Amino acid sequence: MGPIILNIHPTGHFDNHVKEYQHIIVIPLSAAMGAEIKDVQVSALTDESFAEISDALYRHKMVYFRDQHISHTDQENLTRRFGEFGLDAYTEGVKGHPDIQSVLKEADARTHMIFGGSWHTDSPFLERPPAITILRAVETPPFGGDTMWANSALAYNFLSKKMKDVLSGLKVHMSAENVLSEVQKHAQERDPGKLGSMDIKVNVNSMVEGNFHPIVRTHPVTGEKALYVEESYSMGIEGMSEYEAAPLLNFLREHITQPAFTCRLRWQKDTLVLWDNRICLHHAFNDHDGYRREMYRTTVLGEVPQ
Repeated sequence: MGPIILNIHPTGHFDNHVKEYQHIIVIPLSAAMGAEIKDVQVSALTDESFAEISDALYRHKMVYFRDQHISHTDQENLTRRFGEFGLDAYTEGVKGHPDIQSVLKEADARTHMIFGGSWHTDSPFLERPPAITILRAVETPPFGGDTMWANSALAYNFLSKKMKDVLSGLKVHMSAENVLSEVQKHAQERDPGKLGSMDIKVNVNSMVEGNFHPIVRTHPVTGEKALYVEESYSMGIEGMSEYEAAPLLNFLREHITQPAFTCRLRWQKDTLVLWDNRICLHHAFNDHDGYRREMYRTTVLGEVPQ
């Protein structure tokens, strides 16, 4: 086996330095993206600290907090600060909190497929996909169960001008057809209506029909352009045959998820993570058999991608 060759090295467009803030402390996670926010409890945010957290989120694409002792209600309140709750296409929420989704794998669960187990952005098959995802860890394995993120805005910046011109105006067909096929296969093998340890309830027709969104989308707050292509839901390109679209989509998937554009987080109990689905992808790891992993997720309703 030969040496691993990186197409992109951390030079040039990389800038994950922090800004000066008055109410929070920010520590970058990697050169490409991600940052830890310290010296704040999200259950008792002032308007000033929330404004700085929002600014840090848009700058670093993903931010996380350790030792956050919060309830479902606290998580709901934080989510509402960013906007309306987003739609969840897979679950009905937890009892008494319909906008909070359980992300759970029990210690005795053995499955080849888990929720979020490939590079993706959340529910892009929706007309208005989630803008922001908030995920809280209640119980974590002693090792394994990490999550990775990839900076799709940084990846766009490293494309040639000619490739940017080619992509301009193209739309990707976002559909859950492949994901639902895998879920159905898993259900037949294991337990109908479950994915790992999670109860799944879906509207198959609308999720398969999906929507067409720009391959290059513009962030409504920062104005950054980012690639909106991933492994799970990007099924084709409007106006192209599958034969024509597949090589371009495969190139973009491989380009975005190069190691140089990524960061990786090791979860701990009471870790809270926020990420911007409009300018990054994420990937969960299914490598913690024998250990329970319990998390709770909310999303913020996004706009129609432009």
